[in-house]
Amino acid sequence: MTDFAPRRAAFRALHRSGCFVLPNPWDGGTAIRLAKRGFQALASTSAGAAWALGKEDGALSVDEVLAHLSFLVGITDLPVNADFEAGFAVTPDGVGRNVTRCIETGVAGLSIEDRDGDRFYPVAIAAERIRAARAAIDRSGQDVILVGRCEAYLMAKLDLDEVIVRLKAYAQAGADCLYAPGLTTLADLTKVVEAVDKPVNANLTATGLSVADMAAIGIRRVSVGAALAKATYAAFDSYADLLAQEGRLP
Repeated sequence: MTDFAPRRAAFRALHRSGCFVLPNPWDGGTAIRLAKRGFQALASTSAGAAWALGKEDGALSVDEVLAHLSFLVGITDLPVNADFEAGFAVTPDGVGRNVTRCIETGVAGLSIEDRDGDRFYPVAIAAERIRAARAAIDRSGQDVILVGRCEAYLMAKLDLDEVIVRLKAYAQAGADCLYAPGLTTLADLTKVVEAVDKPVNANLTATGLSVADMAAIGIRRVSVGAALAKATYAAFDSYADLLAQEGRLP
């Protein structure tokens, strides 16, 4: 049986200082290629995982996601952070049960979103769901990083001050790291970093920024979401279109 404690300890250490890149593979080949490039940890992408199975983002079942996470954890020795969507349950108890199952895959971290389909959970309920995830991690005795995610900029946009209120509530509920994907300016990211007392994750996609830019304002970890998967599928489509339409490759 694999001892995941060293990976989890290494992942925890990455959150203590500095800034690290957390790229997002979606299958074994991409995970191995990223590991060979010297990245210190990986994160799953719900969109990339779904596309690889011919489904839309958000259409995978909890069992499919858990199988995917187990595979990613087994294909490299790097810590893996799970994009665990909204916990695959409505109630806090359900979230806690699923987080327990997620921990059993060997992940070093996992995120819980604050949306219920196309709407937000009220902040008190969203925080209760984070609290349930925290309790499940604590019961497991495993040192797994819990990320509280506010989906404001991937859905109907909320005022940044409201986003910060939510992130603070998730921190108080037990989140170790905070994340509001879709923030694209250094000014907004700086405001988040200065307002909260936990490490902050930022998504590099479509920002025009560099990892160094984000590190300079105190961002602790930088991920890319589905960007690598989108780029790969775009290249595949261009080759396939040329083959279908002109009978040749570039």
